[in-house]
Amino acid sequence: MLHLDVSAALAKAITPSRGIPDQELSSLRTGMRRYVDDFLKERAKGEHAWSMDPYDKASAEAVREISMRVRADRIKTIVWIGIGGSGLGPRVIQDVLEGPETVEFIVIDTIDPAVLNMYKNLVDWRSTLVVVVSKSGGTLETMSTFFLYWNELKNAMKERASERVIAITDPHGGALRSFCMERAIQMLPIPPAVGGRFCIFTPVGLLPMALLGGDTAQFLRGAKEMDTVCQASVLEENPAAMLASMQYLLDMKRGYPLRVIMPYSARLEQLARWGQQLIAESLGKTETNNPFPIAAIGTQDQHSLLQQWMAGPRLAWHLFIREEEKTRLTVPDDVENSFSYLAGKTFGQLLDACYEGTSRALIGGKRPCITITLPRLDAYHLGQLFFLFMTEVVLLGKLYRIDPYGQPAVEVGKKITKEILSRGRTES
Repeated sequence: MLHLDVSAALAKAITPSRGIPDQELSSLRTGMRRYVDDFLKERAKGEHAWSMDPYDKASAEAVREISMRVRADRIKTIVWIGIGGSGLGPRVIQDVLEGPETVEFIVIDTIDPAVLNMYKNLVDWRSTLVVVVSKSGGTLETMSTFFLYWNELKNAMKERASERVIAITDPHGGALRSFCMERAIQMLPIPPAVGGRFCIFTPVGLLPMALLGGDTAQFLRGAKEMDTVCQASVLEENPAAMLASMQYLLDMKRGYPLRVIMPYSARLEQLARWGQQLIAESLGKTETNNPFPIAAIGTQDQHSLLQQWMAGPRLAWHLFIREEEKTRLTVPDDVENSFSYLAGKTFGQLLDACYEGTSRALIGGKRPCITITLPRLDAYHLGQLFFLFMTEVVLLGKLYRIDPYGQPAVEVGKKITKEILSRGRTES
C-alpha cells in the first residue's frame, strides 16, 4: 500500500505560522467524517459512477479479448487518438509499461500539422491498430486526427481497414458511434455518467494497460483496495480525506493556493499532468478560492523552478511522489577524482538524495511539502494512486463547496472554435 506523509506540512515541522497546527487539522475531523459518509451514501444512490468502474467485470473481459486478438494479429504499433483524460491517462500507463518487448504505443493528443504529418509518414499502417477515444463522439482534435489516419488505414488495408480500429465512446449515441456502426468497427463503452478525467478505470485505461502487457487485474485490485481504505471515517486512516484536508487548510488557512505536483520519477511525469487536469477542471470554477495545480518533475525542475519556490512569494506547497524500488544502475567506480562522491552510487541513490535535498531545503525555508511513497511503480500501486486522487477531488469539492463534475468554461471555448470553423475553409 502506498504511504502518505504529511509531517513536513505540519506546524511542528515548519512553525505554526507556515504549517498546519494539530488543532486546525482536528477541527476538520467531524466535517470530513460527514463528507466521507455523504460520498458513500451518494454512491449507493448511483452518483460518482467512476468509483464503481473498478468493479466492472464486463469491461475488463472485453479488453482482455481485444488484447488477445491484437497479439494474434501481430500488431506492432498502436496509434491512440484522444485528448484530455482520454490522452493523459493512457500516457501515464505508456510511460510506466512501454519497453523494448511491448508494442510501439503512440499517443496523438495534438493537431499540430507537423507532428501529425510526421506520424502519418512514419507509421507502417499495415501492422497498426488505431484506437480512437471520444466520449461525445465529436471532439474536434480527436475526430479530425482520426479521419486523417483512417484514410491511411484504408489505403493500406483496403476493405479490412475497419478491423484495425477500436473506438471507445458513449454506448448510446454520438457521431463516432454512428460512424462505427455503419462500418462494423468494434466499440468499447465509456459509461455515460463517467467524465473524461475520471475514466481511467474504464476501457480508456484498461485497454492501454492490456495492450502494453500490464496486469489489468492488479491495476483494478489496487483501485479496489484503495477504495476500501478511503471509506475509513478516521482521518489518519483515510489518505484521500487526509490529503484533501491538508490541501484545503494549506490554501484557505495559510495562503498556499498553488499545488505543485512533483514526482521524482520520469515515468510519472505524465501523472503530474493528469493530476493537473483533474484538479483544474474539477475545481477551477470560482474566482475566489480553489486549488491551482502545477505539474513539475524531479530532478529537472530543481534546476528551473526551485529558486522561485525557495525565495519567491510563499504561494506554493509541494506534493512529491516517489518510488522506493528502482531499476538498479550504478555510476562507474572509475570517475574523475573530484567526483569520487558519486563513484559506485546507484542512480536510485542519486535520485533519492535529490528528493531529500529538495524537501529538506523547503522544510528549512518553512515551506510545506507532502510526500506519497510507492513501494514500487507497478500496475497495482498505479491503480491505488489514480483512485486516491479521484476520491480526494470529490472530498475537496465538498470542502470548497464546488461541484467537481462538468467543465462549463471549457465548453465556451469549444463552441466558439466550432463557430469559427463553420464559417468556411481558411488557409493556414
